[in-house]
Amino acid sequence: MTNYKVKPPVWFWIVSVIALLWNIMGVDQYLGQAYKTDRWRSAMTEEQLEMVSNLPGWLTGAFAIAVFSALLASIGLLLRKRWAYYLFIISLIAVIVQMGYVLAQGYFDGIAMTISIIAFAIFLVWFSKKSISKDWII
Repeated sequence: MTNYKVKPPVWFWIVSVIALLWNIMGVDQYLGQAYKTDRWRSAMTEEQLEMVSNLPGWLTGAFAIAVFSALLASIGLLLRKRWAYYLFIISLIAVIVQMGYVLAQGYFDGIAMTISIIAFAIFLVWFSKKSISKDWII
């Protein structure tokens, strides 16, 4: 059994729960896109549906890696496990690949959301690294 000597502050738990909820939403978005659910399609315009239909398959793979590794990493934060940091790095790389492609193709409809996704992925890498340095996760 792991002996946790340093108790994380309350805001560690708040950030960790927010990260979990954010990444659950990401997984939900991925599943909607991958399976083209009615709920997902109803939230899209015809132009957006056409754009998504023409995305390369490897980009969908990057999306899957980004959201599932981040979801597992968020669970790792709540369990106070160091491996969360490494999963957040994998997620960040996948986010950069995915969002970099979207930006390079000139899909600027959701630029604020695109930037938010990248920024939050960077923040989670930083936060998990800080949590290691403070011995909040081991």
